[in-house]
Amino acid sequence: MSTQEIINYGRVAEAINYIKQNFKEQPNLDEVAEKVNLSPFHFQRLFTDWAGISPKKFLQYLSLDYAKGILKNDQATLFDTAFETGLSGTGRLHDLFINMEGMTPAEYKNGGKSLHINYSFAESPFGNIIVASTPKGICYMAFADDRDGAFNQLQAQFPNAGYSQMVDAAQQDALFIFKNDWSHLSNIKLHLKGTNFQLKVWEALLNIPVGGLTTYASVAKAIKQPTASRAVGSAVGDNPVAFLIPCHRVIKSTGEFGQYHWGATRKSAIIGWEAAQLSLVG
Repeated sequence: MSTQEIINYGRVAEAINYIKQNFKEQPNLDEVAEKVNLSPFHFQRLFTDWAGISPKKFLQYLSLDYAKGILKNDQATLFDTAFETGLSGTGRLHDLFINMEGMTPAEYKNGGKSLHINYSFAESPFGNIIVASTPKGICYMAFADDRDGAFNQLQAQFPNAGYSQMVDAAQQDALFIFKNDWSHLSNIKLHLKGTNFQLKVWEALLNIPVGGLTTYASVAKAIKQPTASRAVGSAVGDNPVAFLIPCHRVIKSTGEFGQYHWGATRKSAIIGWEAAQLSLVG
């Protein structure tokens, strides 16, 4: 991202954080713009360029009432249809499939000794990311506010693997998820290191539709372990593939968004942005 893009993203993130913390007071445009040191006109234009909708509309997507409404309307049937998106037609999301394969016991135990991993850095609407892949698919994707730190975290996942900094076809397919037009999105393959329980949880997360939200208890029921909400929470937090496996769509049963491995403000930004994209094409 350019220096100006980094500044703009920081201002949007700051605005989202302020809106999230003060949504009960329904802050107006002037108030939020002042918090990020912009005129109301320039802030409205910056925010709309990023989200596709006005700050006022975005505020609605960050409210407890919105989240509770989504949970109330969708929770019962959330996992009934795998990969259901609610969208169809030209220029809209359809035929999106993410295929997940667990690593072999040897790959899991030896820290990826037999694996060669390609990795690269890229931009997203929510900041820079690192994405990594094996010949079988994406093995890691994370928001990378600090490149060196992000690569160190990747290496910690697979300490014995070989690494090359290069973009491959698997990474390009994965990064296309951030584009507005998903009508020609290729199948995305994931090659994941996780326990059987973690893989079940991550697979269940793939069934949450774009713009949908669910709770930890609902995920536990979906994997037929209704008493395992706490363990589900740990597995959600250990998700190794940001955004593609939508752990950001799991929230508290109260409707509060809760914490996120890559920051609570970023989680709010993603939830609101997805809701905005849904409204733009719905």
